Amino acid sequence: MKAVRFHEHGTIDVLKYEDAPDPTIGASEVLVRVKACAVNHLDIHLRRGVRKMSLPHIVGADVAGEVAAVGADVRGWKPGQKVLLQPGVSCGVCAQCVSGDDNLCRQYAVLGAAQDGGYAELVKVPEVNVLPFPGNLSFEQAAALPLVFLTAWHMLFNRARMQLGDTVLVLGAGSGIGSAAIQIAKLFHARVIATAGTDEKLAKARELGADETINHSTQDITAEVKRITGKRGVDVVFEHVGLATWTHSYMSLATGGRLVTCGVTTGYDAQLDLRYLFSKNLSLIGSFMGRKDELIKVLEFVNSGKLHPVVDRVFPLSEARAAHEYVEKREQFGKVVLVP
Repeated sequence: MKAVRFHEHGTIDVLKYEDAPDPTIGASEVLVRVKACAVNHLDIHLRRGVRKMSLPHIVGADVAGEVAAVGADVRGWKPGQKVLLQPGVSCGVCAQCVSGDDNLCRQYAVLGAAQDGGYAELVKVPEVNVLPFPGNLSFEQAAALPLVFLTAWHMLFNRARMQLGDTVLVLGAGSGIGSAAIQIAKLFHARVIATAGTDEKLAKARELGADETINHSTQDITAEVKRITGKRGVDVVFEHVGLATWTHSYMSLATGGRLVTCGVTTGYDAQLDLRYLFSKNLSLIGSFMGRKDELIKVLEFVNSGKLHPVVDRVFPLSEARAAHEYVEKREQFGKVVLVP
């Protein structure tokens, strides 16, 4: 098969479009012919060497495609079926997995991190990671769904405990996860304030449902939040940017507010004034991925037309370098997708 691999960590130049061995599936695994795979910042971090892994390696967590073959013990799928893959792989037998908290499994890993992912013509996964294809979406749209919508749903509901009518500040509305968070928050009648670095992205954020927008390249986020909310602040900050927005994020919280974070695309060495944390009864919450049943719930809303994946641009798999460069420049609104 053709695949994009890297044999060493580094810049986009280490990405090689080349021949690679076809995956060999086990009895409980499914081989999927990749029709589309979305690009995530995780792919960039892994390429740069954020963690140790066997090399050469294939990244890519978000896969839509068709079943190519099934293992001897697989009963739920057959070749030719259109499918979407759940990106979180867990052991399936530990206490966390059997209780439904599979994302807390000690062996939990994202597809494309601990095992080869979707930057290829073929990928293998456990049968439990195969989901029905959502609605009438294209393969490109479907690939833009899993990781960002699962993560955003888990952050807002499971971790931040968003309530009807909350005011939610979404940082980085132009990202895939930002565009997902706006839609999910509006679905449950939150008041959404979204930030982005260009007026074009802010206009698109309003099209998705954002009530108020802030241009973080020309405006002070905290000052604008205070103005918009009558000095009260927001109930929830949806944070995934990291160092560049960290102080603005927690300073924008109302008394009793919750900041939930899942990413550090601009750096991780943030500081915090603990006096502000305890005197205003704030909560700082970490979040990583989400439960399988949460993604199934997301797909119900996708199938009913209430949530929509946002695809910014599609690149051929052979142009993965250009796709990474495009994402690193933060030029997109929504997801960037690769197609073999």
